[in-house]
Amino acid sequence: MTVLRASALLLLFTACASTPSAPSTPPQLQEQFVLAKGVRVRRLAPGVWMHITEAGGDWAGVTANGLLVEDGDASILVDTGWTPEHSKALLTWARDTLHHPVRAALVTHFHVDRTGGIPTLDAEGIPVHGREDTALRAGKQGNPVPQQRLGDAQDFGPLSVFFPGAGHSPDNIVVMHRASGVLYGGCFIKDASAKGLGNLEDADVSAWPGSIQREREHFPNPRIIVPGHEQPGGTKLLDHTEALLKKASH
Repeated sequence: MTVLRASALLLLFTACASTPSAPSTPPQLQEQFVLAKGVRVRRLAPGVWMHITEAGGDWAGVTANGLLVEDGDASILVDTGWTPEHSKALLTWARDTLHHPVRAALVTHFHVDRTGGIPTLDAEGIPVHGREDTALRAGKQGNPVPQQRLGDAQDFGPLSVFFPGAGHSPDNIVVMHRASGVLYGGCFIKDASAKGLGNLEDADVSAWPGSIQREREHFPNPRIIVPGHEQPGGTKLLDHTEALLKKASH
């Protein structure tokens, strides 16, 4: 009995030890990945990822948001991160893990937290789109320049692009993912925790409220709004941005 019992225990142990581990969850179903130092992605909706990149240098510790949107067997990058290294991490993950390589990109205004990764995209032959005004202003400030042009209101694959008017910057656009209702406001929209309007060096505070109203009319029912910095929210982010503008005007 002792020998038989020992044999049975050995067989049981061998079977357990050789049982294959459960397959890992496909990236399309996971919620968040850390891609590299200072680079993360977070799933907002099927096929829609928010990327978060952290600055160094003069802006050390400041994070900036963008989108990575699946489009068929490829994807579109909205804003590039602060640096070429940030864009490189995003492109590598989209290609090797998500299996939706980036085929095109667009930038929402001319500041470096939107355009800083353009050199990586250029080197990979990936076209980067921006408004004519964005390209001119990026060049004047010494930031990387998008080489392809966007209209003020156009579809871009699964996205709709709209220029509502000046706000955070004279050239800022917003981007809607039509299927999911995710609206990417970029720096035109402030997050719920913001105590002020942030960097106003290029802002037009007097025009901004009217621009928000045009954005509301053009995209009336967003489900999720992604600001340029910090956490996504709902339409209360628009209300909060308007409240900050009223406070700034007094």
